[in-house]
Amino acid sequence: MSTATAAPAADAAPPRTRKKLLLIVGAAVLALALVGTAGIVFLKQRAAAAAAAAEDEGDGAEQVEAVAKRDPKAVPTFVPLDPFTVNLADREAERYAQIGLSLELADAKEADRIKLFMPVIRNNILMVLAHKSSAELLERDGKTRLAEEIRRETARALGVEVPAAATPAAGDDRPAKAATAHAAALPIAAVHFSNFIIQ
Repeated sequence: MSTATAAPAADAAPPRTRKKLLLIVGAAVLALALVGTAGIVFLKQRAAAAAAAAEDEGDGAEQVEAVAKRDPKAVPTFVPLDPFTVNLADREAERYAQIGLSLELADAKEADRIKLFMPVIRNNILMVLAHKSSAELLERDGKTRLAEEIRRETARALGVEVPAAATPAAGDDRPAKAATAHAAALPIAAVHFSNFIIQ
C-alpha cells in the first residue's frame, strides 16, 4: 500500500512545478514589457526635449544666418591667434581655460590690419575671457555668446564703432534687427574655436 500512496504524490508534484514555472516566466515577461515601455517613453520625452532645445537655439541662429549669408564661391580668410590661457571668474575654485581661436575675416585686406592691432585685440579678448565663469563656458550657448563678444571686442580694437547690445521691448524687434545688421558689417565675419579646455 505504501507504493500506491507514493505514486499519486509523485504525479501531483509536476503540475505545481509547471504552474510555478509559468508564473515566473509570466512575471519576467511582464517586467520586461514594463521596462521596455518605460524606456520608450523616456527616449521619446528626451527626443522631444532635444527638439525643443534645438528649436530655441535655431531662433537666434536663423536671424544671424539671414544676415550673414556667405558666398559659396568666396575664399575665406582666417587669422589664427596664439592660444589664450586665462584664470576664470569662478569664486568657489581656481579654474582656468585654454582657448585657441581663429578669426574669419569679411575682407582679406583686413588681415594685415589685424596683425598691426594684435596687442590690443589680445588684450580685449583676455578681458572678455577673464570675466567668464566655467559654468558659462561649459554650455554651447555660453560658447556662442563668447564668440560674439570676441567678435565685437576685436572690432572695437580695430577702431570700429560697435553699438551696445540692446534688449528690445516686448514685441519690438527693431533694435535687435539693427544690432544684427550692424554686427554683420563688422570686419570679423566669425570667431572659430580650435581648442577649448576648461580645468
